[in-house]
Amino acid sequence: MLLFRWLFLLLLLGALVSFAFYAATGAPQYKRYGLLTLKWTVITALGFFAVLILERIA
Repeated sequence: MLLFRWLFLLLLLGALVSFAFYAATGAPQYKRYGLLTLKWTVITALGFFAVLILERIA
């Protein structure tokens, strides 16, 4: 559980930094990195909630 929380937090922070770089420089690769990181953040969050649901069922 703690691993999912830290992974989610670090991925979200990485996405925010990428979008800040995109806003500051206008370079499209930072936007791409931010969107890719945000996608993996959502996948991690879904995994976290799946574990919570499975713990509640079992």
